[in-house]
Amino acid sequence: MLLPLVTALLSLAVAALAVKLLLLRRELRQIGAAFEDRLQADTNTPLFVSTGDRVVRELVSSLNRGLRSLRVQRLRYERGDRELRANLAGVSHDLRTPLTAILGYLEMLDREPLTDNARRYAAVLRERAELMRSLTGELFTWSVARSPERTLSPETLSVNGVLEECLASFYTELTARSITPEVTMPASPVTRYTDRAALSRIFTNLLSNAVKYSAGDLKIVLTPAGAVSFSNAAPGITEAELSRLFDRFYTVNTAAPSTGLGLSVAKSLADALGARLTLDYADGRLTATLTL
Repeated sequence: MLLPLVTALLSLAVAALAVKLLLLRRELRQIGAAFEDRLQADTNTPLFVSTGDRVVRELVSSLNRGLRSLRVQRLRYERGDRELRANLAGVSHDLRTPLTAILGYLEMLDREPLTDNARRYAAVLRERAELMRSLTGELFTWSVARSPERTLSPETLSVNGVLEECLASFYTELTARSITPEVTMPASPVTRYTDRAALSRIFTNLLSNAVKYSAGDLKIVLTPAGAVSFSNAAPGITEAELSRLFDRFYTVNTAAPSTGLGLSVAKSLADALGARLTLDYADGRLTATLTL
């Protein structure tokens, strides 16, 4: 009589334990799904748990503390990023007026009788002033590109045409660096519904990056599927440097006249367009590919 009773009690205990384990597993899956949702959403709503298990409740409390800390850090980062963008936009805008005046007076100075040395000094001043104007423009564009309030004006356009226009605008820079680009495009237009100004800026920044850092060549390929690649020889780039090329203010060659924002702006604009911009490095060649 005793053995069957003990067996029945053990069976009930095992069944109860199995049910509890099933309920705990379901609860943990629900906690995991809710945790993923909280990570994606900017919300103060904490995780809730219905089980009375002490260990699970302690786990949920720990996760809630982590979520609160993470939200504080996120808000701090977003506030700092907004302030940085606003300050950069303001500074770059304020610099435009004196730079425009300087360039205007330098142009007037060209009309005056000058010694050879004075004309050479004026040319150096003009070159540096133009560089400053370019850098401040890059800062302003980056601050606008990063702004969530940025509005796009999409239209149906030919990617071939936009790329050709950008290449034509870089003729002088390419010639100065003795770079003859090898360009491959399909005969038929590759059309996309996208923002012309943003796409043009992406191409411009990728071309500018290639002109600054190319070892003397540039290969551009536009495929019928809408992928545009810019490839150039760039020996000596390490894996660590490659992973940071999209970081703002980062530049491989610190001696180069650059803010380190060109690729960061291009990446931000590509994301805004719903496109994908990637970097690859193999056999001493750096390839930036924009997939529209």
